[in-house]
Amino acid sequence: MRLKDSFHPYAATTIVFWSLAYVMTKLALQHFSTFALGFLRYLIASAILLVFMAINRMKLPKKADLPWFLAAGAIGFFVYMIAFNMGQAQVTAATGSVVIATAPMITALLAWAVYRESLRPIQWAAILLEFVGVLVMTLMTGVFSINSGLFWMLLAALSLSVYNLLQRRLTRTYTAMQTSTYGIFAGTLLLAVFARGSFQEVASAPPVQLVYLGVLSVGSSAVGYVAWAKAFSKAEKTSQVSNYMFATPFLSSLMGFLLAGEVPDRATLVGGGIILLGVFLFNFGELAWRSLTDRKG
Repeated sequence: MRLKDSFHPYAATTIVFWSLAYVMTKLALQHFSTFALGFLRYLIASAILLVFMAINRMKLPKKADLPWFLAAGAIGFFVYMIAFNMGQAQVTAATGSVVIATAPMITALLAWAVYRESLRPIQWAAILLEFVGVLVMTLMTGVFSINSGLFWMLLAALSLSVYNLLQRRLTRTYTAMQTSTYGIFAGTLLLAVFARGSFQEVASAPPVQLVYLGVLSVGSSAVGYVAWAKAFSKAEKTSQVSNYMFATPFLSSLMGFLLAGEVPDRATLVGGGIILLGVFLFNFGELAWRSLTDRKG
């Protein structure tokens, strides 16, 4: 498979920006309220995508598909953003990483039930290995926290899993840009119920907080979701893309080190190594095994 036809670069781009979102959200919540941050993040992303839409004269979705875009906006942005921000405000980053790491497994099960997408034994083994890596990263240090924030993060993981399936469906008919743009538009309209007071928080925000908001809006939202939709449009199976989410906890730790000076501990290095091995096995394990057996034969 040629690189331009591969989903890997797009999925990897999204995961880098979403990993950065863990750090940026924690920092942004020092000033912005949970609901205001969610609304402002996607309002700015919508404005950027609206300009792109006008320049490229993007076609509007068919009337029959509007409910699907509304569902994507409601589940993937409105519900997910509220649940994610509420959870991030109440649990440790480690706990949040563990719970969100269940999303690829939930996605794989839903894709099997809805789309009849099956996984090979080595891919199920890789998923289990990746989740073990996440557990090593968090439980070795004993920082797993249980409170109401845990349930918000569970809701976020479920919402993201359902959104992944909706993306898979929509990208069969629409381009990645159309799918992500109209989904974000719908989500922003729903999040507008929190508009009151949000602009006051922007007006009183220190410059560095505006930088955090900008990174979340442009990178983690506009670019991240367009690349994610592009990955789904190129992948054969939904789980091939969602599996990349397992790398988020490890990358988030690296982002914390680079941006906040948080030195990774042994658990992070060991767990991260296990996760990366699992990601490799999921995507290339069978190919590597065939290559090895062919050489022996």
